Amino acid sequence: MKISLTKGKSEGPTKLNAFDNALLDADIGNVNLIPVSSMLPPNTEVIPMPELKPGEMTNCVLSRQYSDNPGDEIAAVIAYAQADEMGCVIETSGINKSVKDLEEEAKFMAEYMIEKRELEILDYKAVIQTHTVIDKACVVAALIYHNPIRH
Repeated sequence: MKISLTKGKSEGPTKLNAFDNALLDADIGNVNLIPVSSMLPPNTEVIPMPELKPGEMTNCVLSRQYSDNPGDEIAAVIAYAQADEMGCVIETSGINKSVKDLEEEAKFMAEYMIEKRELEILDYKAVIQTHTVIDKACVVAALIYHNPIRH
């Protein structure tokens, strides 16, 4: 399976518009996002974000954060940890949390999920999107699944 990591941020006149604009900024605003749980098959390959077809059904793990409090620092994090046998995806977000704390939280969750399965992390990557709210804002970070395995 192939995956991509992406992120986006934006303001908007409403909560929904801010979210939609953040999705557009992340290049996933014109597809139908299908939230899935956080597992990856073995041999997952990370690729640059390709152009997706409008209306396409797209599996993802999505992290998002919204605020309408000017001055708030909002953040969304998506991360994955890959072992030989499988991988796990982690999402977290926050308002006025330090980037370092959010990164450490994601890393802790990844390590825990892999260790709980009695596996060893071979690869780990995280992306974080931050934004200082002007009026109404949203940030997103997503892991997009491509070429899903069908049984």
